Amino acid sequence: SDHVTERVNYLFLAHSKLRNASFGPEILIGELPADIRGASRIWRDGKLLWEKPFLSGEANMSHTIANLEHHHFKYSAFRQPGDVHVHMFGTATLSFADGIKTEAGDTFEIEAPAFGLPLRNPLEIEKPVKVAVKAL
Repeated sequence: SDHVTERVNYLFLAHSKLRNASFGPEILIGELPADIRGASRIWRDGKLLWEKPFLSGEANMSHTIANLEHHHFKYSAFRQPGDVHVHMFGTATLSFADGIKTEAGDTFEIEAPAFGLPLRNPLEIEKPVKVAVKAL
């Protein structure tokens, strides 16, 4: 989520959950590791701007995966044949908390050996599009 945007209006936090997100370049299928350790990094102009280790996985969570699945799949909208559901582990590691302000072109990197190759995504700023909404 974007904590700068969230400070403008906390209602924007839900919007971040509806945006495109990557979960590759490799996908772990099967039993999940209970303890996930890795590092988050931000690169700017080819130089390391920020780095912090993180913990995740069920051993470091408040709820079990089974409990999350129970509450997720109790709604029929989430039980459609052919749908794929991906658990995206979170962490309390935030560059924002360390005073980092990201810029277009920065590359975010998340690395956890249990998941194979690191995930790298460049930040692109989408130009706003005016949308007209009217009541039906």
